[in-house]
Amino acid sequence: MTSTSTTVSAATEGAPDGVETVAVTRIGSLRAPDAGQRGTIGVVTFPADEVGPEDVRITVAYAAICGSDPHLAEGFFGTEVPIGLGHEISGVVAELGPKVRRTDLRVGDRVSGNFVRFCGACPPCQDGRQQFCEHLGDYNRPGMARSVVWHESQVYQLPEEVSLLKGCLLEPTSVAVRIADKARVRPGDRVAICGGGPIGQLTLQLMARYGATSLTLIEPIAERRELARRCGALHVIDPKDESLEERTREITGGAGFDVVIDASGSRHAVAGLLDIAAPGGTVVYGAMYPEDYELPLNLSDYLYRKELTLTGVFVSPYTFPRAVRILAELDLEPFLQSVFDLEQAAEAFETHVGGAFPKVIIRCNRLPEDA
Repeated sequence: MTSTSTTVSAATEGAPDGVETVAVTRIGSLRAPDAGQRGTIGVVTFPADEVGPEDVRITVAYAAICGSDPHLAEGFFGTEVPIGLGHEISGVVAELGPKVRRTDLRVGDRVSGNFVRFCGACPPCQDGRQQFCEHLGDYNRPGMARSVVWHESQVYQLPEEVSLLKGCLLEPTSVAVRIADKARVRPGDRVAICGGGPIGQLTLQLMARYGATSLTLIEPIAERRELARRCGALHVIDPKDESLEERTREITGGAGFDVVIDASGSRHAVAGLLDIAAPGGTVVYGAMYPEDYELPLNLSDYLYRKELTLTGVFVSPYTFPRAVRILAELDLEPFLQSVFDLEQAAEAFETHVGGAFPKVIIRCNRLPEDA
């Protein structure tokens, strides 16, 4: 869905006094049947961040709603409202700090980026474990806004062939790349993915490129199963009407899947995934899970007898340069069909929760590329 909004020039926006930002304005589940208990989303004016010496101000073109955003409404990361939202963005450089060292960035450049900044100086960063950076939240600023200020190290130029609309999918693409890194998939590995949302579908496309065999999506929504076939799935399983273990035996000839990836975040889906993994296989939990959920795990069955490798995904270190390069080669059109303007943020989140579209995007400014 689309509508019109005011045109903003990246070169002339300057430093705003305040920035209109999509935010959680009341804590609660966005799916709560009781309106009095339901979380709410609105547009709030936050004070504008100053551009530091090494910072970049971005006039935001698009910000995609992530499956994790409703968790913020539920109080996953705190309950003090308003809570600014948005980390999957694209936009245009509006201002550069005086000490920016990047020679490839200029005002007017089309960019996307990583919502977290890795400091590069703390022990985890120096030890090649950026995801555990001790200063990870310092620049975690809401991008579902008219503009955002990030450190130069967070910003990535978009290739010419990638539109601003497609560019807001760089961050979820980086998550799919990170999942592929953790899966260590080999050509010929039998791969199953649970969850047909954007991360699951993007991961599916990457697995097909890696040479995965028996490539299977597990997903209860029929439209998402059909999308998976378009994205490269050879098999799909409806876990509501089909036995996961029986279908696994059929698809893999009784061997099980060498790599099993969860992109659903569903406590109802994850437990059975250990049973469909082949002995010696890898299971990647690539989503955000309820804080109070504890996965039943029989150490003797799964780690001793089957020698499974279990791993997870937090953020996406060392992936963005590769995600930028592969962005133009992925089929992103299915995720670009529902676009709302910033003023329609509440409606956009209602549409996201409704699940009619695999991705819902908010247009924060109508920039020249949209003309």
